[in-house]
Amino acid sequence: MLKQMLKKQIQDAIKISFSKAEMPGFSIDDADSKFGDYSTNAAMILAKQIGDNPLEVAKKLIDNIGQDGLIETMEVAGPGFINFRIQVSFLNSKILEIIKAGDNFGKSDLGKDLKVNVEFISANPTGPLTLGNGRGGFFGDTLARVFEAYGSKVTREYYINDRGAQIIALGHSVLKDDEAVYKGSYIDEIAPRITAKTPTEAGFQAAAILTEEYIKKTVKKMGIDFDHFFSEKSLFDNGTVFAMLERLGELRLTYEKDGALWLKTSDYGDDKDRVLVTKEGEHTYFAADIAYHFDKIRRGYDLLINFWGADHHGYVGRMQAAVEILRKEEDWNGELQIVIAQLVRLMSDGKEVKMSKRAGTYVTLDELLEEVGPDVTRFFFLDRSLDTHMDFDLDLAKEKSQKNPCFYIQYAYARISSILNKIDGDLAQDLAELKEKEELELIKELIKLPELVNEIVADMQIQKLTFYAIKLAESFHHFYENCPVIKAEDPKVSAARVQLLLATKIVLKNTLDLIGISAPEKM
Repeated sequence: MLKQMLKKQIQDAIKISFSKAEMPGFSIDDADSKFGDYSTNAAMILAKQIGDNPLEVAKKLIDNIGQDGLIETMEVAGPGFINFRIQVSFLNSKILEIIKAGDNFGKSDLGKDLKVNVEFISANPTGPLTLGNGRGGFFGDTLARVFEAYGSKVTREYYINDRGAQIIALGHSVLKDDEAVYKGSYIDEIAPRITAKTPTEAGFQAAAILTEEYIKKTVKKMGIDFDHFFSEKSLFDNGTVFAMLERLGELRLTYEKDGALWLKTSDYGDDKDRVLVTKEGEHTYFAADIAYHFDKIRRGYDLLINFWGADHHGYVGRMQAAVEILRKEEDWNGELQIVIAQLVRLMSDGKEVKMSKRAGTYVTLDELLEEVGPDVTRFFFLDRSLDTHMDFDLDLAKEKSQKNPCFYIQYAYARISSILNKIDGDLAQDLAELKEKEELELIKELIKLPELVNEIVADMQIQKLTFYAIKLAESFHHFYENCPVIKAEDPKVSAARVQLLLATKIVLKNTLDLIGISAPEKM
């Protein structure tokens, strides 16, 4: 972890140079290559804290930062930044480390004590999955992959909303009565198979068919393997909801008003109290959701991550409040993170594509997967931050050229594989011949993967992976165009570059595995 190594060196220098100062929080960032490899604002942060000149603070820190085979040069820039260049010998040594680690490069056991539940998609079983479901689905699965690389025990979970008003509405729809809500060819496909006569029972039957024959098949096409499909209905069948309500009552956290049962969520950070049971005696979705999270906590998870659609934004406060209640009751020290996926528009020729034969009113995820394939679909969804609205460029996604970023990255992998297949001979162990700018820039990209995994665990910004993959492919292409491998004049240089290619192939493959897309040997 290069940044961690630099951070430790800087912290040691602060302790020596300013022994009475409180250790400041500072950043280490990639520097403009004209000035160095990395840059830190440590001197400026510390100077503000102790009331000193940042340039003088920076000079003192440089005097006490040990180089230890890591740092080539250090210099002060601008208002007090410290720029670092890393020793070439250190960078070259990382190539053999990557090759030795192989598939494990980028993985660690830092999260081995963390048990994580990632709940995502969780769409109502009332129709085919939507593009919005796909966006949250790919993010959820990729985040699960990142936590697994971090060493954590991860459960991928799908919460099936298989009871309530939407299931009754589905029942009316497959019974084709006057209260039918859902339309589309899928309703026509399911309706003849329904034997129940009441909307509730017909809805249960239809939901089961949709879950098994539509949703699960789409999820498989997405390349997602859920560990658990959790039924909302089961929380009522096994009494979990009723036991939870009874316990909340015993704790005097509920009260009756206007004939309904309310939970005191406003005491725990929500903007108002929320209804658990309506005056008609119906349990709200919120009551079931609390019971569901109660069940998750009881299963021993340290971190709960929920991916929700944009229409659930107003639901976050009440759920966080409910978990605070459960935290106190269950003596739980874990954390709930709720990630909201913003809306998606499918665009072609600058216009939104809306029509669907299958669903009637929206383009289904299945249709998009069939149109452009799972790799491209996944990559395009992951390439934008979840908290921004997304326009999915269908025309670019259908491009089978290097204009398409997914193909661009996969082509880099295929090209590396093609070159390595032509190599016959001993591999170099002395990599001192690697001195060219393009060689060193490629190595600097390769060694970023482990730290990137740690960053994403901390901030859950999955799009950093696709950005990294593109930058890695760019660095490889620049290297390949400027540094001949097989035709290098010096055999030692050629042998060293082969090792660099082998390390690049490993890191690119591991990155594609984290993203969840294939690494083709040929294209």
